[in-house]
Amino acid sequence: MSETKDMQIGVFIPIGNNGWIISTTSPKYLPTFALNKEIVQSAESYGFDFALSMIKMRGYGGVTQHWDYNLESFTLMAGLAAVTNKIKLFASTPILVLPPAVVARMATTIDSIAPGRFGVNIVTGWQTAEYDQMGMWPGSEYFGYRYEYATEYVQIMKELWSTGQSDFKGKHFTMNDCKLLPMPSEPIKLIAAGQSGPGTAFAAKYCDFNFTSGTGINQPTAFRDANARLVDAAKAANRDVGALVLLMIITAETDALAHAKFTHYNSGTDIEALTWMRNQSGKDTKADEFSTAMRMVKMDSNCNGSMATLIGSWESVAGMLDQVAGMEVKGVMLTFDDFVEGVRVFGERVQPLMKSRRNVVRELAGEKVNGV
Repeated sequence: MSETKDMQIGVFIPIGNNGWIISTTSPKYLPTFALNKEIVQSAESYGFDFALSMIKMRGYGGVTQHWDYNLESFTLMAGLAAVTNKIKLFASTPILVLPPAVVARMATTIDSIAPGRFGVNIVTGWQTAEYDQMGMWPGSEYFGYRYEYATEYVQIMKELWSTGQSDFKGKHFTMNDCKLLPMPSEPIKLIAAGQSGPGTAFAAKYCDFNFTSGTGINQPTAFRDANARLVDAAKAANRDVGALVLLMIITAETDALAHAKFTHYNSGTDIEALTWMRNQSGKDTKADEFSTAMRMVKMDSNCNGSMATLIGSWESVAGMLDQVAGMEVKGVMLTFDDFVEGVRVFGERVQPLMKSRRNVVRELAGEKVNGV
């Protein structure tokens, strides 16, 4: 009998300063290549399956200058592709500012550095200030057609990757005998993060994975409804689209120590930066109740913003992640308070306690799995 595959584990690397905790009292670090190289190489050594970098062209400001320092996603992942061997890498494209034919060529280039290990995260954009600062925001009506725009964008890339040529003619893009050679070594995987009805439908029809998320503290199945909508949409599209759950991990040797960390971080919450994020997300006045924008509008004023967070001892966090694995998901993408230490502790303390990662742990120990 073949063994069940382990749940995939990914790391949402800190391409922006201070990661995903918006606080004056949390660990501080700038987003350098050296830092991200250390994190991704460490993640690879502990058997992590993938690393993804976001794209953010304007931060939230505040006293912490949250995400005001940010690297560019494709450039960073090209560098990381050259210094890793197994881990899959995903860069994020801001579809309003990077043409699909250019992104298709960048992806093919990185695939030549890391054959079969590169994919693209499709970012439709919700923070108007990111694009308006460059004169590239199409107006509030974009909120209503952004997935139509994203659909054409992805169709062009897939056509170029599979045939090396495109004559696509759509409402938003026109290709005139557009060429792309060489083509990638294998199909480039696509990720989306649509939570709304249109976003989920887009991911189910055109992507390979979709990020789902819940909210709150120690609610490992809070994403259940979002996941169910994705499962239904994937069945309707007759495609295998996997859910990747976005989670923040704050762990320590005991539950008490882990919660003390979070209390300390929360005491320094940068309210000004959170207010900026909430105001920007609120500009999509027609966002449906399931959308990322609406979740941000309704978020509590905590240092972790709107991100679901697992807080506890190594054993407690391992147990909660196993609960996630028990649902219909492909994997999780993790953020940490301190990424260097967080990845190490996860690999050495949390992962060995997870039933859903037992095969990875055995392989890291040099044991044979499934006869290999």
